[in-house]
Amino acid sequence: MSDTTTSQSGGAPWESRREPTGRHLIRRSLPWIGVAGLFSVIGWGLWPKPVIVETGEVARGALTVHVSEEGKTRVRNRYVVAAPVAGTMRRVMLKPGDVVEAGVTVLTVIEPAVAPLLDPRARVQAEAVVSMHEASRSRAAESLEAARAMSRLAEAERERMRSVKRDGSLSESDRDRMEAEASAKAAEVRSMEFALKVIDFELAQARAALERPPVSTAGNLIEVKSPVSGKVLGVMQESETVVSPGTRILEVGDPQDIEIEAEILSRDAVTIRPGDAVDVEQWGGDSSLKARVRRVEPAAFTKISALGVEEQRVIVLCDLLDPPESAKALGDRYRVEARVAIWHGDDVLVAPAGALFREGNLWKTFIQQKGEAKAVVVDAGRSDGRRTEILSGLKAGDRVLLHPPDTVRDGTSVKERSTEE
Repeated sequence: MSDTTTSQSGGAPWESRREPTGRHLIRRSLPWIGVAGLFSVIGWGLWPKPVIVETGEVARGALTVHVSEEGKTRVRNRYVVAAPVAGTMRRVMLKPGDVVEAGVTVLTVIEPAVAPLLDPRARVQAEAVVSMHEASRSRAAESLEAARAMSRLAEAERERMRSVKRDGSLSESDRDRMEAEASAKAAEVRSMEFALKVIDFELAQARAALERPPVSTAGNLIEVKSPVSGKVLGVMQESETVVSPGTRILEVGDPQDIEIEAEILSRDAVTIRPGDAVDVEQWGGDSSLKARVRRVEPAAFTKISALGVEEQRVIVLCDLLDPPESAKALGDRYRVEARVAIWHGDDVLVAPAGALFREGNLWKTFIQQKGEAKAVVVDAGRSDGRRTEILSGLKAGDRVLLHPPDTVRDGTSVKERSTEE
């Protein structure tokens, strides 16, 4: 039975098996192929790849360095109108923006002040002053009568002296003495009459302090007119009120005659000179306005920045040069940005400012050379924030890396980002 089975199976058990077919080989090699592919993927992932960077070109061109700072417009000549006298000011009917004409437009009217009421103590004091002046008048009147009596006596003596015709009856000295005495007594009478008038005036003044006469506005109104032609800039006191001399009422000026006021850091202000060109931007128009520095004030002031840092700033005043019609809409205290040109070069070697970085006390940059990044030490000059002057270290035509990432080192493989990316 066993022999039959062996013969049917095609051979003895100790005979070698048949060679595997191609399908069997592929099946057995699949795991090895997968392992090899896995190692290939890992090796490809670990293989260093070029860093994608952006580059800029070093070239020669014009460079202008600006100092940029926020500024504001202001009316060149401002006039604060104040009350010239004390009294009751009527309500100001003008509003900011109203047109005024010099010497014609009445800004407000001031009525004479009403006499103040006296409290009981002040009234008693005023009555005592009246009584004092009345007593003084009575004394002066009695003194005047006495002086008149003495003057009449002296006049009578002089007349008797003149009636004596005979020579030698009176000496010349006696005659002169009588004449002088009569004249002195007459002058004393006139002096006492003037003193009595003074006391009468003082008495009338003291009695007026006790009275409260009605106020008459006829011919007593004071019209306050505009000192210049322009517009009302602001109203400090609008409602009717009692004012004293010097009370601020309103402010007028010409909004068309404006200047630019910029608060520049003191370290930047030392580089600005009168006559420097200024570009006024962000004023509301499409193009910038041209201006020129007129004055750099000599004194700085302390200002707290938005970060809470104390800064020393200097006011720089600029004049607009031929402003367009659209710029006439600018008013007082409008916000603008002033860019003052402090230096200009027509033929300067410049590089993008984003390609330079600080390492210690040195300025460095990376240039792209044969697909690798090469660190170069440069000597940087002035900068306008976008481009920087290169004094040494680079030449025209060099490609520098813009804002290189931290992974870039000297010798790192780099690849320039294409425009499609």
